[in-house]
Amino acid sequence: MKSGVNRCQVISCKKNEQEDEVMQNLTDDGHQYDVAIVGGGVVGMALACSLAHLPLTKHLKVAIIDSNPALGKRNCINKEDRPDPRVSTVTPATISFFKDIGAWQYIQQHRHAYFDKMQVWDYTGLGYTRYNARDVNKEILGCVVENKVLHSSLLSCIENTDFRKTIYPSKLTSMALLPSSSSMGVDSTLLTTALFTKGRLAKVELSDGKSLYAKLVVGADGGKSLVRELAGFKTTGWNYSQNAVICTVEHTEENRCAWQRFLPAGPIALLPIGDKFSNIVWTMNPKESSDYKTMNEDEFVKTVNHALDYGYGSHPKSSSLGGRDMFSWLRGDVTISADECFEVPPKVIKLASDRMVFPLSLKHANNYVSKRVVLIGDAAHTVHPLAGQGVNLGFEDSHALSRVIAEGVAVGSDIGEVSLLRKYEAERKPANIAMMALLEVFQRAYSVDFGPLNILRAAAFNGAHYISPLKKSIISYASGEQKIPLRLPFFS
Repeated sequence: MKSGVNRCQVISCKKNEQEDEVMQNLTDDGHQYDVAIVGGGVVGMALACSLAHLPLTKHLKVAIIDSNPALGKRNCINKEDRPDPRVSTVTPATISFFKDIGAWQYIQQHRHAYFDKMQVWDYTGLGYTRYNARDVNKEILGCVVENKVLHSSLLSCIENTDFRKTIYPSKLTSMALLPSSSSMGVDSTLLTTALFTKGRLAKVELSDGKSLYAKLVVGADGGKSLVRELAGFKTTGWNYSQNAVICTVEHTEENRCAWQRFLPAGPIALLPIGDKFSNIVWTMNPKESSDYKTMNEDEFVKTVNHALDYGYGSHPKSSSLGGRDMFSWLRGDVTISADECFEVPPKVIKLASDRMVFPLSLKHANNYVSKRVVLIGDAAHTVHPLAGQGVNLGFEDSHALSRVIAEGVAVGSDIGEVSLLRKYEAERKPANIAMMALLEVFQRAYSVDFGPLNILRAAAFNGAHYISPLKKSIISYASGEQKIPLRLPFFS
C-alpha cells in the first residue's frame, strides 16, 4: 500500500514537472502573457499605461494586438500640420486619469485646447443655457484633443517605462477558452493539461500565424468587436437614421468656448482645437450628410455659419418664457453663467480639412465579462456623440479595470476569474447605462419638432441656465466627477 502511494506521488510529480516545463517553454518563447489587449486604440493603450503605472501591476507581462501602423511609429505628429478632424473632448476626470498614469505631459507638448465656457441652445429661439467652470469653482470644463495626439501620447508614455509589453502588428482571427485537441505542435494531452485544465489560460490566434496565451483577454477592439463576437456576448442596440459629419474649420480669431445647437435633424457642435481652429461635429440624416460632404467649400462654410447663427430660427433671449423670474424660487446661490447673455459663435471663414462621415448607432453588451474575457470602451458600449462622452466612458473603463486587476494581484487571485472581473462590471455597467440612457432621452427629445414639446425643451434649457443646483449637478456629471443616479431596464 505504501509503495502504491509513493508510485502515485512519483507520477504526480513527473506530471507537474512536465506541466511546468511546457509553461516555462511558452514563457521563454514569449507566447504566454498575463493580459492580452486586443485593440491598441486610445482606450486599450490607456489600460496598458494604467497597468504600467500601478505598483501592483507594473510587473505584468502584456500583449497589445493591433494592426494599426501608428503603433509602430514614433514622433509621427508634425506640429505644423492642420488639426485632424477626428478629435475627442476629454473631461476633467479623464485629464486627472491621464496625469496619474503619466500621459498628460506628452499631450501638453502638442496642440490641445482647454475651454472654460459652453453654450447650448436650440433652433426655436425659446431657450439657451451657458456653463462656466467657475460655476463649480473649477478652471476648465474640458479639453479638446486630436485622437492622434491622445494615441501618440499614450504610446510615448508606455514606451518610457520598463513595462513588459509586446506589440503585435496583427489581427485577431480566433480565440479559444476551452481545451483544444491539437496546438503548437506539442503533445495535445500535455498541452491540454498544462494550459487548459481548470481554465488557466485563454488562447488567441493571430492573422500572422502566431498563437498567444493569456490569463485575461481584453476586448478593446471597438464597436465591431471580434472579441465580443468570439466570446459570445449578446448586445442590445439599434442604428440611428443619422450620420455625423466632422471636419476642421478656421476662424479669424481663436475660439475658447464649446458651442452646441440643437437643429431639427440633429445637433451641431463647434469645439475649440487651438490656433484659430475649431472642430465641427454635425448630426443629420444620411441624405443631408451625403450632400454636405460633396458640396463645394464656400457653400459648406456658408451653411455652417447659417446653422450656428440665424438658421432655422432667431437667437434666444434671456427673457424667453420669463426664465429668471420663473425659477427665482429655485435658484439658490447664483452661478456666474446665469448672468451671461447669449452669444453668437465665431464665424467660420474656411475649411481646414476633409469632411468625414460616420453612421451613428447605439449598442450595449448585455454582459462585460466572462471567464478570461472582459470588454472595455466601444466593445462594451457605443453611444450617440451629442455630448462627447463616448471616449471618456472608455477611459473610465480602463481606469476601473486596471484597479480591479491590481486588487486581484494584491490578494493572489487569478486575474481571469469571473468573480474578480464582475467587480469591474458592477462598477462600470450601471454608470455606462445611466449615461447612455440620458443621451438617448436627449436624442429622442430633439428628434421631434412639436410645438408643446418645443416649449418644454425651452423650459428645460432655462431651468438649467437659472437653477444653480441643477446647473452645478449637470457640470459635475458631464465632467465625470459625479455619477448619474439613473438606470433603465432596456440596457440591462
